[in-house]
Amino acid sequence: MSHSFPESAVFHRPLGRALPAIARGEGAVLWDTEGRRYLDGSAGAVVVNVGHGRREVAAAMARQAETAAYVHGTQFTSEVLEEYARRLRPHVPMEGAARLYLVSGGSEANETAVKMARAYQLALGQAARHKVIRGSISYHGNTLATLSLSGRPNLQAPYRPMLYKAPEAPAPFCYHCPINKRYPECGVACADELEAVLVREDPKTVAAFIAEPVLGASAGAAVPPEGYTARVKEICGRYGVVFIDDEVMTGFGRTGAWFGIEGRGAAPDLLTCGKGMSGGYMPVGAVLASERVVAALQAAGGFTHGFTFSHNPVTAAACLATLEILEREGLVDRARALGDTLGSRLRGLLAHPHVGDVRGRGLLFALELLADPKSGRAFPRADQKAEALGARCFANGLVVYPGTGCANGTEGDLVMVAPPFVITEEQIEEVVAILDRSLTETGL
Repeated sequence: MSHSFPESAVFHRPLGRALPAIARGEGAVLWDTEGRRYLDGSAGAVVVNVGHGRREVAAAMARQAETAAYVHGTQFTSEVLEEYARRLRPHVPMEGAARLYLVSGGSEANETAVKMARAYQLALGQAARHKVIRGSISYHGNTLATLSLSGRPNLQAPYRPMLYKAPEAPAPFCYHCPINKRYPECGVACADELEAVLVREDPKTVAAFIAEPVLGASAGAAVPPEGYTARVKEICGRYGVVFIDDEVMTGFGRTGAWFGIEGRGAAPDLLTCGKGMSGGYMPVGAVLASERVVAALQAAGGFTHGFTFSHNPVTAAACLATLEILEREGLVDRARALGDTLGSRLRGLLAHPHVGDVRGRGLLFALELLADPKSGRAFPRADQKAEALGARCFANGLVVYPGTGCANGTEGDLVMVAPPFVITEEQIEEVVAILDRSLTETGL
């Protein structure tokens, strides 16, 4: 009996294509309702960290749902939310004790953060500060505001008339440097360009700068050059600009550290997170706000903002159970150690004629596909090479996460490889073997 639902009443994300129905998952493996096995080589959309099928997370959610599934965040708090915020604090790379604002997704988290930055500037009497600077290649969400703050022309194109034009600083992406420099000879010129943008826009009109500590699907796990993050933090501080660290993809162990910004010589004013925060067991996002920001907002009378499902106790229960697993099983350290193995095996795929680069950190890696790796020439977007490789991998029993636009915002094909932290070394070998075969079968 087929379970692909060809006459589905669901408005699926891919229209006109029947999807297999998921039956179950365990660890780094998924099975559909027809018994087909898939290795989850990308943790879905770089979400699942503690692995599929964690009964203790489901049990924690069920216990909370049985007692109190929903209260409004302006009327009640909950013990599980308070406990989670306390337990998370020691892991947050922020000056002082961070405060947690829990929401339902990464886009909501970044939307909340930019509004929080604006509210903070208003609290300081800086009413002219309303602009948020973004990176030239970046991704911060799919609401109209966060899409405006993303350097993703392919995603923005249908909605261009509805978006606002945000000031843009060059992304710290050395493989396709937006300002045609070469590191380290450039002296981290992309950071200096942020200051130039600030001066051009008038610093007294700029509320915040938002950046990912490792560029996610927009650039394919591109790690900024040494010194970049510390420099931009210093520039933001000097001009009174709120520094927002977008950890929606990189947080909760994905890069082999609790947060991707660790070890970069900078502490953010606001830190956003999501995805792995609940291990994929609940839709989730959050802003972690510094004491300085919270104190200013409280003194000014509060923060005018909210979502119906913010501060939700069942979500908090899923997050707390996930946090406990990450701590108890040492999975952040495991992600760092397995990252060395994954990176080494993936670099073997550079022997394929159209694999131009393999980059990443921890269990967040990407392969970039190029028409000509020697010159760095990308495939035309119409060729859809990332999608073709992703589909071939899926047919061969491997889930990867295709991305586009990394070369110049429009062209540039990549696939993300970012498995759950519980993946075994034998399964990593299988991931790479399927990728190897799929590259050959797609002529790459």
